[in-house]
Amino acid sequence: MSGFDDRKDAFEKKFVLDAEQEFKLLARRNKLLGQWVADLLGKTGDEAKAYATEVVISDMEEVGEEDVFRKVKQDLIAAGNSISDADIRERMSVLLVEARSQIISEI
Repeated sequence: MSGFDDRKDAFEKKFVLDAEQEFKLLARRNKLLGQWVADLLGKTGDEAKAYATEVVISDMEEVGEEDVFRKVKQDLIAAGNSISDADIRERMSVLLVEARSQIISEI
């Protein structure tokens, strides 16, 4: 029975580790997205950092990435920027790959 318990514990630890890594990955992607949008909005310095943090926090509203997409889309519209939904989603995909590369290089 000890072998079964050991396997169960190992699977639980892997699940927790995978969930933590996914959270870090998405938070990094959202920070990069926030920096990109801040640049489009003309924000610099502390204002840009604060905006990037807002984007990261916006991901806590609901499961998935629609809350993040909605936030940046609404902010861009409010600023008069007519970037397409497809361009935002494409940038989100590219930044996810970039975030993964950054995290891997830090290990």
